[in-house]
Amino acid sequence: MRRQKTSQTTAAFPALGGLPLVRPESFNAPQAANDSYGEILLGGLNIACLSREGLAGIMLQDCLNARADDQHHPKLVFACNGHTIALAALDEGVRGALGQADIIHADGQAAVFASRLTKTPIPERSATIDFIHDASRLAARHGLRFFLLGATQETNAQAARALSAAYPGLQIVGQRDGYFSRDEEEKICDQINAAQPDVIWVGLSAPLEYEFSVRNKTRLKAGWLVTCGGCYEFVAGLCNRAPRCMQAMGLEWLFRLMLEPKRLFRRYAATYPLALFLLLTRTNSIRAAR
Repeated sequence: MRRQKTSQTTAAFPALGGLPLVRPESFNAPQAANDSYGEILLGGLNIACLSREGLAGIMLQDCLNARADDQHHPKLVFACNGHTIALAALDEGVRGALGQADIIHADGQAAVFASRLTKTPIPERSATIDFIHDASRLAARHGLRFFLLGATQETNAQAARALSAAYPGLQIVGQRDGYFSRDEEEKICDQINAAQPDVIWVGLSAPLEYEFSVRNKTRLKAGWLVTCGGCYEFVAGLCNRAPRCMQAMGLEWLFRLMLEPKRLFRRYAATYPLALFLLLTRTNSIRAAR
């Protein structure tokens, strides 16, 4: 049974400062992994009200269930931050891809702050950089298998070694860098399926990772397909996290901007003011936990 779309999710976005915001197409979001959590409309997107522990628990249950079905296609699990919210408003294709997600979780602290405007706030931030460690710990304990897709071959290999060292018993059954053409995707999916993973991590940056996941969902067999952006670089120790106080204040973006101003300034300037506007004006409760 599919979730019914709500009036909030199909509300039109107004123009803002001349920006050509997309009028979202109507769609029915896929059924959630289960109904044990609430959802809110956050910046125009349906976001799960889940803690990191709760998200990891759903991953485990979905993956164990998927093993019993040889024809099972992975559930799509996407991360939401300010950049994602702005992209969804400006690009109809991105919004359509996000609409295919089974779960969208709150990757950014600003999303957690904005959720407090509703009756069902998100309990905590589930940054993918942190969640991949939660998932690895649980996977090592219960025998789940990972496939790492994305980043350079060297970074991918370093991330795999770091996770294996930190979580003895973790099964990383396959790896592939993120530099390939669309024509190669079918072959890559065959490679992934041959490894028989339970969780496929896709680190191709947004929106490429959303589009890849939606495009190839029916080719892949796994429990979860999770987008993870640039988290391999952090797992591999190639990038530093912001101090915990800055993370708690929602200022990790500022720390990253100070480290990489040339690469990130234009991106942040173009998307974060819009994201803030949307978080303040397109946030509401839509479904309480059952």
